[in-house]
Amino acid sequence: MSVASGRLRIIGGAWRGRRLAVADQPGLRPTPDRVRETIFNWLAPLIEGSRCLDLFAGSGALGFEAASRGASQVVMIERAACVFQVLRTNLDPLDAERRIRIFHADALEWLRMTPAEPFDLVFLDPPFNADLLAPSCLVLQRGGWLNPGARIYLETASRQGFPVLPAGWKLIRDRQAGQVRYGLACYGLAETGE
Repeated sequence: MSVASGRLRIIGGAWRGRRLAVADQPGLRPTPDRVRETIFNWLAPLIEGSRCLDLFAGSGALGFEAASRGASQVVMIERAACVFQVLRTNLDPLDAERRIRIFHADALEWLRMTPAEPFDLVFLDPPFNADLLAPSCLVLQRGGWLNPGARIYLETASRQGFPVLPAGWKLIRDRQAGQVRYGLACYGLAETGE
């Protein structure tokens, strides 16, 4: 039995047009092309050479896209075993093992148990029904996981909205696409100029 049910397309960078398998997992929702294009337009001045964390990797759409566009390191965390296996399978043909690391772990436990190495970009796109966005923000903040000026991508169901962000975070972008609300927060800068 195959664990892959579909494919997603990398939309920019070195791997533009490459199609990757997506695991057959209930609730898994790859970030649509249109939303990814908007996100990476927002991040364009910051992505080259950045360290990125894709905390709830799922399809890997955000992490693989970041690596394709020049991120120096991408760390993906995925709890579901079959989803993790598909992510690992997708990594092989890209020949990117030095830049992309994928861990099979619970995201919050991984943050609590791993020595912090601050990131420049963090993608927070947890399962909508799991109420993990606010706890993830707090663990990132308290654990020293964010470089000053880090950008944090947030995604949630539009009916839920974003949680109250930790002190020192500022929501600088906010959009809605269908049933999804997504935005970009900045950490640790008083004025972002955006």
